[in-house]
Amino acid sequence: MALTIQDRVRSFRFFQEVLDLEPVGEPADDGVPEPLVLAVNDAVHVMLIPPGGFGYVIGARPVAEPGVTECILTLPVSTAAEVDAVLERARAAGAEVVAEPSRFPWGHQGTFADLDGHVWAVASA
Repeated sequence: MALTIQDRVRSFRFFQEVLDLEPVGEPADDGVPEPLVLAVNDAVHVMLIPPGGFGYVIGARPVAEPGVTECILTLPVSTAAEVDAVLERARAAGAEVVAEPSRFPWGHQGTFADLDGHVWAVASA
């Protein structure tokens, strides 16, 4: 998956420190991998692309304005306590908590908008 971001260093720190995602590749001069890819797990990676570079991926389509969301990304975790912890780390790092962690028939889930407005659900079964 690829997401547009405004600031490479800020987003790298957020995704690495708050979501505990592992960087893929060697750091560039700014200390951030180029391309900026982080592993969600062995099968899923997220590429974070500044708006100027996003056009290489989507061609002539317009890049969505910050805060416009067409999908919700789900980050699975093992326990309800982990859901709560990720939401608190996100809040402390400046993310907007969209829905406080709650119990649902499918599990425990909370939702936040990251620093560039992308909506993430953190859920445990």
